[in-house]
Amino acid sequence: MLEVRRLRVLAEFAAQGTVTATARALHLTGPAVSQQLAALEKETGLTLLQKRGRTLRLTSAGQRLVDHAHVVLGNLAAAESELAALQRGERGTVRIAAFASAARTLIPRLWPEPHAPQDPRTPSLHVIECDPDNAELALRQHHIDIAVTHSYSLLPRPLPAGCEQRSLGHEPVYLVLHPADATNHGLDPGAAADLARFADTPWLLPGPDTACHEMTQRACGAAGFVPRPVAVASDFTVLAALAARRAGVALIPRLALPIPAPDVSIHPLKTPVHRSIHALYRGGTGQHPDTRHVLDGLTAATSTYERESSTY
Repeated sequence: MLEVRRLRVLAEFAAQGTVTATARALHLTGPAVSQQLAALEKETGLTLLQKRGRTLRLTSAGQRLVDHAHVVLGNLAAAESELAALQRGERGTVRIAAFASAARTLIPRLWPEPHAPQDPRTPSLHVIECDPDNAELALRQHHIDIAVTHSYSLLPRPLPAGCEQRSLGHEPVYLVLHPADATNHGLDPGAAADLARFADTPWLLPGPDTACHEMTQRACGAAGFVPRPVAVASDFTVLAALAARRAGVALIPRLALPIPAPDVSIHPLKTPVHRSIHALYRGGTGQHPDTRHVLDGLTAATSTYERESSTY
């Protein structure tokens, strides 16, 4: 029989990458972590870790056990939180991390209308805004329960080990520019834009450390040019506002467009680019009633938003 505490140490090692960091995260000593990992290897009869230079790495057997450990630990955490809430007579709490435009447009819809009666079965929510990379890290480290992330058709994002996901939908990426610039390029309202025609145009780019920045670079690269930035901002509403002042053009996903939009012209791309929205959760936790309730709420919120933004 495998001991849960040793599985927890192995899963934490997979997340932290070193014995020292694992010990710090679990408030143990380094030797204690090493002893637990050695005891787990003895229990399984398999080599779970191997040295590569001066570092330890998971073997294929170790990674397989980590995947199972995530499911076991996720179920235990869900059971513990639900039982604790029942003992206190409280609702459960679901912790969510979401990227900025999802936090602005989707997450608020998880709360009921201000004057609607409260359902005692509805879990309370704790929300933080962060980019997909940090959301995935927080999920792996058990700091949150659901990570709302995105990936682009030009920039796929692999599913993290030990996690499952629910697809919340796909949205187009639009070219956003001033109406006068659209007219100068012969673009009728709503007409598809050929990015190659904007090679010499000033560009408004997302922050350089974001997937959105890389998406713009790849889309322009596929059209045969490198965009010339005149402004860089991680907030898409800033880029839309600058486009409304005729500062340049930008690629903006539908979810990130401000509503109502400023005085801009919005165009699909002749070579389409899409952004996919995902809700990630640790394996085995998706059937917990509170988690499932929030996942269903996110699915409904996305559908409602798509209907409301169908004019784009």
